[in-house]
Amino acid sequence: MSAGGSGAPGGGAGKLLYSVEEAADLLAVSRTFMFCLLATGEIESIKIGRLRKIPHDALDSYIGRLRAEHSSAGPGPANPRGA
Repeated sequence: MSAGGSGAPGGGAGKLLYSVEEAADLLAVSRTFMFCLLATGEIESIKIGRLRKIPHDALDSYIGRLRAEHSSAGPGPANPRGA
């Protein structure tokens, strides 16, 4: 079984672990912001030797929490541009 694949969270047969840089790219955030998310515990990470790795399911969990927070905030304006 290959560790390759789509590489996107929720994409099925992606990698099991991502580097900090790879995870930041997948979430479209900066490396610095990703380290901030790791430091605050927003995203789980593990150490393998000297390397910090982010499990695939940790990214899925983070996205799920963001979606749940967004949906619980209630509906926004139907059309923010007013058209």
